[in-house]
Amino acid sequence: MAASGNTTIFKGQAFGLIGPRLKAGDKAPAFTCVNSGLELTTLDSTGNKPRLFSVVPSLDTPVCSLQTKKFEEALAGMKDKLASYTVSLDMPFAQKRFCAAEQVTNMQTLSDLHDHSFGKNYGVLIEGLAMPLLSRAVFMVDPDNRLTYVEYVPEVGQHPNYDNALSAVRAVVK
Repeated sequence: MAASGNTTIFKGQAFGLIGPRLKAGDKAPAFTCVNSGLELTTLDSTGNKPRLFSVVPSLDTPVCSLQTKKFEEALAGMKDKLASYTVSLDMPFAQKRFCAAEQVTNMQTLSDLHDHSFGKNYGVLIEGLAMPLLSRAVFMVDPDNRLTYVEYVPEVGQHPNYDNALSAVRAVVK
């Protein structure tokens, strides 16, 4: 079963996604998340270099863990030219524990627990679940806060297209 429009597949069932269906060329929406230091982080506070936002439901699941570690490894050589983030609804404490246990040092974590504004504004907050989760997605934002790459993964249990995402990073990071 494949998702279409503003939906995602979770455990074989289609669920709606709250928020817009963004596309490359759109202005990156504002958000307020909490970083591992328990400080509020906004789009503007992430700086003016290219940024990759890798969105996962929970770091405590195999696909999400692997997604974060793949981007960690692939982007390690670009850390001076790129800011990279894993966004989830995990508590900042759990995100910090995961990064320490898995030696994730390049990918910064952002928790959308504050007000779900990342999920709502980027169209990845799944509605109708017993607890809030974000669907899997990847967003590349250029220094002018324009989206240059957007991937909404149709099924929560699937991996994003790493090759396409990394090509999008290389196209923006000079």
